[in-house]
Amino acid sequence: MITKRQLYIKRIFDSVVVLFFLPFFILPILILVVIATIDTKQWGIYSQQRVGQHGKLFKIYKIRTLDNGAHQLGQLERGASPIGVFLRRTKLNELPQLYNVLIGDMSFVGPRPDVLGFADLLEGSDRVILKVKPGVTGPATLKYKNEEQLLAEQEDAEYFNKTVIWTDKVKINKNYVLNYSFYLDLILIVKSIFNI
Repeated sequence: MITKRQLYIKRIFDSVVVLFFLPFFILPILILVVIATIDTKQWGIYSQQRVGQHGKLFKIYKIRTLDNGAHQLGQLERGASPIGVFLRRTKLNELPQLYNVLIGDMSFVGPRPDVLGFADLLEGSDRVILKVKPGVTGPATLKYKNEEQLLAEQEDAEYFNKTVIWTDKVKINKNYVLNYSFYLDLILIVKSIFNI
């Protein structure tokens, strides 16, 4: 299981890497915010409350990709323009989460942060997942990188998400925490960058 020392090293790594790369991404993020603002006719940064380490709530930041209407799981891309679809599929909408990493709400690698009703309801040994900061990427994120398309194919996306995808993600994320290594984080980062 991940130790306090490993968590400390993980945080140092996150801080050093984000401080090095953030200056290179500030201009692209600002450009994407302007494009998203024009495209969605709303402020181009979207924030939402998510469940973080130890169950603490925090605000996650993304480039806005959807209009202001109601959106259903499995049909999110219907509320997005071609620009929004492109940003979601390339994960460029996730770039503002570098700020979340900088301030310590997130790590580069870990379980994806969930909305209320999932991680906050974990019980028993499954709560070990909350020992780590949620990640920009992670083993479950890589397995379900086409999650939106998968959900779009389901007759009942909400049910499929709760009974199949979420259940599997808990197993994957639990295994990540219980068998954590810094080397594993590096492998997951490389796989995420090269989409493998």
